[in-house]
Amino acid sequence: MNKFSFLLFISLSLFAQTKGIVVDESGKPIPYVNIWVEDENIGTTSEENGEFSITISENKFLIFSAIGFETLKAKLNESGKVVLKPIVYQIDEVVIQKRIGKDKIEIGNYNKSNISMYYGTGIKPTILAKFIAPTEDINKHPFVDDITFLTLSSINNAKIKVRFYEVAKDGTPGLDYSEDIIIVTVKKGKRNTTLDLKDKNIIIPKSGLFIAFEWMIIEENKYTYEYTLNEENDKSIGGLPELKKKVYKDGIKYEPSIGTIPSESSTSWQYIAGKWVSRKLHKKSDYHKGIDKYDNKFGELAIKITLTN
Repeated sequence: MNKFSFLLFISLSLFAQTKGIVVDESGKPIPYVNIWVEDENIGTTSEENGEFSITISENKFLIFSAIGFETLKAKLNESGKVVLKPIVYQIDEVVIQKRIGKDKIEIGNYNKSNISMYYGTGIKPTILAKFIAPTEDINKHPFVDDITFLTLSSINNAKIKVRFYEVAKDGTPGLDYSEDIIIVTVKKGKRNTTLDLKDKNIIIPKSGLFIAFEWMIIEENKYTYEYTLNEENDKSIGGLPELKKKVYKDGIKYEPSIGTIPSESSTSWQYIAGKWVSRKLHKKSDYHKGIDKYDNKFGELAIKITLTN
């Protein structure tokens, strides 16, 4: 008994709930910074006042990611204050391209009524990025007017961050293409959400562009729900354990979810545990197994993009 108590004490002492705040170099709090435990499927997001809380072991590094700031890997000190440095962009050449806006094209069109699978997150932050490959048509219409995507939310006014990434030399999402912090508020239910980007002057480069959604683990996105599991009873029937349905009321997820369309190939990358991972490394059979048209397919983000010249 004493031995068990000792081992339990050691196990609990390795983990602790840590509170902190993320600020810039002037001491101003940075809202909605996504925070991951390195190499683990654990994370959180700073609230609007920059404060956060996370349960980690003492020897673990945290990775902090925010638009306009250098990604930081660090252990928390006693003060809990984390200071992020702004990114200094090096401009090699400025190419001025004037928007004409005469001709428009649409890429990535989808049918809302045909979508039945969504990508969302549970209790950890994540970023899902879709690569937009340049084509002859896109090169003739490089300006992004707007993007439309399908959302599903159990709560009203859920927030999700939209990011744009350059393409790094190794083909992964690289630096932020835009320094603008774009947070979209979506309504409850299944609905299309359109983001007007005409004033952002976003041009799809010759190397392509990543459009990404960043889920935020903040209180206003939190949704609690009940779920049912089949559990073994003490009784048995014919030598087999009897299964009994048990209802739990502690289900948690963070809204919203984004609709996906079935695809034979994947152009998506996921940022989780502090690193980018190509989703095409997974077998297609890992996704949506046995679900009609999604069976043995990749789930690609349902995004419609309006481009102009």
